[in-house]
Amino acid sequence: MSNVVSFLQQFAILFIELTLLFIVISFIVSLTQQKVTEEQIKQILHRPNKWSGYLYGTGLGALTPFCSCSTIPILAGLLSSKAPFGPSMSFLVASPLLNPVMIILLVTFLGWKITVFYFVIVWIFAMIIGFVWEKSGFQIYVKDVRVRRKKSLENQSAIPKWKLALQDAWSFFVPVLPFLLLGVFIGAFIYNFVPESLIIQIAGSDKPWTIPIASVIGIPMYIRAEVMLPIGDALITKGMGVGAVIALLIGGAGASLPEVVLLSKLFKRKLVIAFILSILFVAILTGFMIQFIL
Repeated sequence: MSNVVSFLQQFAILFIELTLLFIVISFIVSLTQQKVTEEQIKQILHRPNKWSGYLYGTGLGALTPFCSCSTIPILAGLLSSKAPFGPSMSFLVASPLLNPVMIILLVTFLGWKITVFYFVIVWIFAMIIGFVWEKSGFQIYVKDVRVRRKKSLENQSAIPKWKLALQDAWSFFVPVLPFLLLGVFIGAFIYNFVPESLIIQIAGSDKPWTIPIASVIGIPMYIRAEVMLPIGDALITKGMGVGAVIALLIGGAGASLPEVVLLSKLFKRKLVIAFILSILFVAILTGFMIQFIL
């Protein structure tokens, strides 16, 4: 009975905490996005200094939507408007992996040290991937992208920006709610009912082979941060290696199956394969570095 009470308490605390975090961060990001248009992003990415373009592309990716699939429409608009290829690819890689929701949740569950290490590694890799793809001539594998631009609704101009941001925050939260409930439920269940010995036996921190396996498993699972981080926190507490959890998170958030399907509408097969392999490489290397350096 004590386990059941503990489970219910933990479920309630985690759910309330994550709900407040998600809505507040979504509100702030929506306000930011209202001030930055797609045309402004394009102008920012066109830099005289090539490396500053990759830097800005990665930085803008860290400020934009909350999952991999929502990044694709923005990417399509950038490619359609002839934004530079390399920085646009850095934007693609960084957006689902470095967005504010992901970072705040990482801090909440795994602490500042792991989060800063994760952020720096993924930021560097996002810049390198964009640079390498451009130097390798991968822009020839982008399909002819044409985007019909929708005119802004006139009545929206009369709505205060803070009200629009609240509407956006709620519209972002509602689709995520089932995933959030699932992640919190599984995490609280693992905390209270799964024996530590079982987790250590299957995926203990001394088993490095779990890291590459976790990165591959993440792609078809489409693991959102809202689901994975409560579960990952519980698994780490029970003895699973933090590197495997990070690899699972990067694989699922960075190259989810729905995102790959959407990218196949923009990219030819060779570039889609290069994207998947690049995300797996980042997931595995980041997982190993976090597991054995920190």
